[in-house]
Amino acid sequence: MVSLVEAARAPGYPAEIALVLSNVPGAPGLERARDFGIATATVDHRAFNKDREAFERAMDDVLRVNQIDLVVLAGFMRIMTPWFVRRWEGRMINIHPSLLPLFKGTHTHRQALEAGVAEHGCSVHFVVPELDAGPVIAQAKVPVLAGDDEDTLASRVLVEEHRLYPIALAEVAAGRAALVDGAVVRR
Repeated sequence: MVSLVEAARAPGYPAEIALVLSNVPGAPGLERARDFGIATATVDHRAFNKDREAFERAMDDVLRVNQIDLVVLAGFMRIMTPWFVRRWEGRMINIHPSLLPLFKGTHTHRQALEAGVAEHGCSVHFVVPELDAGPVIAQAKVPVLAGDDEDTLASRVLVEEHRLYPIALAEVAAGRAALVDGAVVRR
């Protein structure tokens, strides 16, 4: 989130970070956002007794009241229902710590090490109903080094995530990358 906020402060950046919304009350990102002067909101998923769609409808209400145009997920560890994904189709992006379509879900660094791949990295993609299956907007690669463990590999990938996500957001916000008929179209 901080990487996105800092990028958006640059003159000419095509997006404004207008709201930080969390499903976890007291999440550190909320305080960081307030420090930057960004509006914050919380919709605690636990208050909805596992009714995912009711939780997402409450999130959708907050997003619409705040006139949000693009949802940029950062550390939001909840799987969205098809209802919410369709509602924000083409206007919701996520970053994932692997070179999609490889290593979907969690523990991607462990998966990469166990698979013995020579390269790992991160992907920014449009969110679709299937987990981590959306069309890729941008990727960044890092080598898997001899002696890497999950932490060392994750650390190198995180550096690339912080660099890549603002670039990909700018592409989408400026209309240079769009989701059209299930694919990324460059304009």
